[in-house]
Amino acid sequence: MALDLGALKESLRQRGIDVLRVMYSDVLGIPRSKDLLVSNIDRSAHGGPTFCQGIWNTNTQGGVLDAANILSDGLQDLVGRIEPETITPMPWEPGVAYVIMDAREPNGNPNLFSPRTALQLIIAKYQELGLRPIVGPELEFYIADRTPEGGFKRSLDRTGRAYTTGSLVDPHGTFLHLMRMLDQMDIGVYAGNHEFSPGQYEINIWHSDALDAADRTLMFKAAIKDIVHRTGQHATFMGKPWSDEGGSGFHLHFSVVDANGKNLMDNGSGELSEVAQRLIAGITAHASGLTALTNPSINAFKRLGPDTLAPFRANWGYDNRSCMVRIPPERGSGTRLEVRVGDGAANPYLMIAGILGAGLLGILNKLECPEPAEGMAYENEGAPVLPTTFTDALEALEQDNELRGLISDSLIEIFLTLKRDELERYNSEVGQLHGRTVSEWEIREYMEDF
Repeated sequence: MALDLGALKESLRQRGIDVLRVMYSDVLGIPRSKDLLVSNIDRSAHGGPTFCQGIWNTNTQGGVLDAANILSDGLQDLVGRIEPETITPMPWEPGVAYVIMDAREPNGNPNLFSPRTALQLIIAKYQELGLRPIVGPELEFYIADRTPEGGFKRSLDRTGRAYTTGSLVDPHGTFLHLMRMLDQMDIGVYAGNHEFSPGQYEINIWHSDALDAADRTLMFKAAIKDIVHRTGQHATFMGKPWSDEGGSGFHLHFSVVDANGKNLMDNGSGELSEVAQRLIAGITAHASGLTALTNPSINAFKRLGPDTLAPFRANWGYDNRSCMVRIPPERGSGTRLEVRVGDGAANPYLMIAGILGAGLLGILNKLECPEPAEGMAYENEGAPVLPTTFTDALEALEQDNELRGLISDSLIEIFLTLKRDELERYNSEVGQLHGRTVSEWEIREYMEDF
């Protein structure tokens, strides 16, 4: 059914909204957007704005690469379809509201280069099995100060203040202001605190259906960066912005329910169900290729490794934070997986699509769940080591034909092209760095966009 733009215009006017910021995620996870004047919104021919398809192939430095025939086809248009249920006023910018758009071809077909489309197609495959995936994002980020030279420094230096709040960890009130603005957005934010490293914070978001959770995560990250930027500081979800401190993760809580909303992860006796075990089996079996989507940068791999509180092996365990997949202690309706390998800079649509896709392959192929790890799992040699470099992860993704095909071969082709371009530019300027040293190149490449 076509969107009634006249009715939408009147509804927005009644809510005091005169600018609609139409937003979608590119392949890298950068929010792309266009501001529509509500006064003229009913003149749109397609129910939303158009964009050049070349944006899918554009790297962080503005270079348009050649992949998936987008250049050879003449840089055609994509059409945005406004999703009115996602309209979210921006309380720090009165009169302006975010809205998520769905990327379409001019003929109305889904755009297969779009990460949101990829996630929708995988959700549809779950629905064919009578399953509905529910996810809960959990993200960490840093608040940094800008230096007179145009660089960045941590907003705090005092260590040992994990799980604290107040002026000692928020001397400018930036975090408290951020929490209040996010609360007024009504996108599911419910708690937050200072994290393990100085100047690092975590904000918790309620779980929901997978597509809704991804949409809210895109708005959540964009809002945090916009709100903090206006204070004169800077927020970044870059995985590891500082060589001498820990990184920022993007953990994903994941469960499936039936058509009536019943959690299917518990067998009724307080143990994991068969479907939960199949999901674990799929995620751990496809972990190497999946890591490229959950940790999509050179910088991300400086956050991973043994004894880093980030995963090192493709394993799982009961309430074990040293594993790739942790099973939190709740049972019954609270039974879920926590996939802990994600990097803060990950594209929420691609990361969720990858995790759901790997889990789905576990169900479809009836994979057997490996034994759970116990204790500190870094030395548990029963599970393979995850890729230790971005190059290895990209090669694993390219070779994982099942996961690639399930997500979208054309989208993965673009992703691989963009990421190999990053590697080429990094190697030509920086070369191989040892250990977890963060280069100036990485700061320029990732600090402001992610």
